[in-house]
Amino acid sequence: MSTIDRRGFIRSAGGLALALGAGVGVGACATPVGRAAPGSVVVIGGGFGGATAAKYLKKWEPRLEVTLVERNQNFVSCPISNLVLAGVKRIEDITLAYDGLARYGVRLVRDEAVAIDVDKREVRLAKGDPLPWDRLVVAPGIDFLYEQIPGLNNADARQQVLHAWKAGAQTVALRKRLEELPDGGVFAISIPKAPYRCPPGPYERASVVAHYFKQHKPRSKVLILDGNPEITSKKALFLQAWEERYKGIIEYRPDSVLQDFDVRANVGKFEFESVRAELFNVIPPQRSGLIASPFANVGGRWAGVDFRSFESTAVPGVHLIGDAIATAPGMPKSGFMANNHAKVAADAVIASLTGLEPNPTPIIANTCYSFVSDRDVVHVASIHKFDTQENTLLPVKGAGGLSAVANDLEGKYALAWARNIWADALT
Repeated sequence: MSTIDRRGFIRSAGGLALALGAGVGVGACATPVGRAAPGSVVVIGGGFGGATAAKYLKKWEPRLEVTLVERNQNFVSCPISNLVLAGVKRIEDITLAYDGLARYGVRLVRDEAVAIDVDKREVRLAKGDPLPWDRLVVAPGIDFLYEQIPGLNNADARQQVLHAWKAGAQTVALRKRLEELPDGGVFAISIPKAPYRCPPGPYERASVVAHYFKQHKPRSKVLILDGNPEITSKKALFLQAWEERYKGIIEYRPDSVLQDFDVRANVGKFEFESVRAELFNVIPPQRSGLIASPFANVGGRWAGVDFRSFESTAVPGVHLIGDAIATAPGMPKSGFMANNHAKVAADAVIASLTGLEPNPTPIIANTCYSFVSDRDVVHVASIHKFDTQENTLLPVKGAGGLSAVANDLEGKYALAWARNIWADALT
């Protein structure tokens, strides 16, 4: 057979890698042909998780009614967006259309979900009529806890001090400011305490900006003000790259939690010091996207889920995926993870609407690439299997691993990975 069924796919980490890397088709084997449509599913958010969920719900069970609610016109990829800041890529290179989902029968509603009525099972929209659902998939990504940085807790300040942690207009704006920065100016990056979206992302950003400075502004510096006690991902690989490539350009300061910001003076206020820089990039503390607030039952910030189905532990019938969830041990908030969450959730939603049990032991995988220059890359990979005793997904010991050293071959792999995952989610 040239296809594998959805259960075989979810049980196999190898299936995950094949479907993403080689485009293996997946058959829809949920219910016998000829029966009535098993129900309607609304998916909120068209990022890596939401777009993938909408596509695979229809691909695996074509008779489902699937509606994707997305407020943005196009998909803009956070992975690879740091290369836009470095001038290696353009924003157009990481911007894709949602048109490919239509061929699976996904209905795309370009609107903003403003409220979820779990009693009526409706999603209320900013402009359109409410959308009814039998099952709901919520993939809202992250929002920011600006209240923890009082000086930035207003719209004007946020326009002046950019995060560029949601790829798009702010990515372009921050690139322009890097170009305008005088040679000799300091670019400071403030990193929040974990958990946050894409653990290695800030260190990749520092690396590729340092590469840009080395080529075009050799007297400029990158100052990393990390709210964590140490680099949160690929520590040894980043330190090696900085020592060998950017000595004297990158300065790293751990345990630097941003407490406030003076926009007029362009000064960040930390526990033991105040820091001024010509250009500040503040990545604020994060929480699940605000539309997921009714399900944010872990520390008031993140949504708790059953990792066999990604069904909310707060409200039955609602599945949450991607960066919005309280992650399992060793599980990063990444685009690849969101893509994997979506497939487990899609399988579970189809099972629930067709009278089946969800797969009791899903296996998912993650690979995360980080550029340390315009072409050299390091990676980390892991496989996660549901553990029935611990009742969660756990990393598989001995699986995955890290790069030995940054190299340009992995750079080629990273760009191929991006093209493949974009295609997997959107076409």
